[in-house]
Amino acid sequence: MVIHLKNRALLKLIGLDSEAFLQAQLSNDISKLNNSTVQLNAYCQHQGKILALFWVMRSGDDFLISFPLDLMDSIKARLQMFVLMSDVTIIDITKEYQQIGLIDESKKDSFTINKHLSLLIIEPKNLSKFDLTSQEYWDKACIDSFLPEVNIISTETYIPQMLNLDINEFGVNFSKGCFPGQEVVARLHYLGKAKRRLFAFKSSSPLSIGDTLHCAESKSVKASGSVVSQVKFGADFYCLATLEVANKDNKITINNEQGPTLIRINNE
Repeated sequence: MVIHLKNRALLKLIGLDSEAFLQAQLSNDISKLNNSTVQLNAYCQHQGKILALFWVMRSGDDFLISFPLDLMDSIKARLQMFVLMSDVTIIDITKEYQQIGLIDESKKDSFTINKHLSLLIIEPKNLSKFDLTSQEYWDKACIDSFLPEVNIISTETYIPQMLNLDINEFGVNFSKGCFPGQEVVARLHYLGKAKRRLFAFKSSSPLSIGDTLHCAESKSVKASGSVVSQVKFGADFYCLATLEVANKDNKITINNEQGPTLIRINNE
């Protein structure tokens, strides 16, 4: 399946210091990135909360960063603020190129996200060559793959462990060195244990990003978790959501204890 990802921004970083700049700003080890893979990175603020999740790609000596379009203004400005005297130029190429999501498809020059998903960057004139499928297929595939997203609603809400980015160092490398928020993230990794993790759910009722999860058995003064991403697929609604690990097998409802029930999908 081929999906036009219209809701994603694309930045290009050029300059001799681009790799070192990204290595200092992001959570994963940029030096390990090759020319055919998407590397998931958390861009965090000083408290370890995620401002955005980046799909980072190496393109020759340059780098491409894909993330939700609604974060473009804030993210580009923040990255620019840390360039200082480095040989790094950040260019918005969102309108110059189109981002194409591939599900179980093999295309030349695509960047692999995981065994089912990949990303293709093309010029707009080539878009008509593809037989496109609607966005919900991509959103559902991301939920099936436990590929989370952070947008304008959820920015500065989650630390990497809540989104399972630390598992197998999927999105965080703990030996790469410092990045904003690294002390908080590393302290939890080495000295603590994440109380909230990312799980997949389905419901017969509509869901929205930011909806809260409630559990009668929870001892938290706050909600037990929240919806990170969601999609209506067929007759049902699916989501990735954070939840207190201790309550993963208990009854979970949306927004209050009398709300619609969420059914956990046991594929994590």
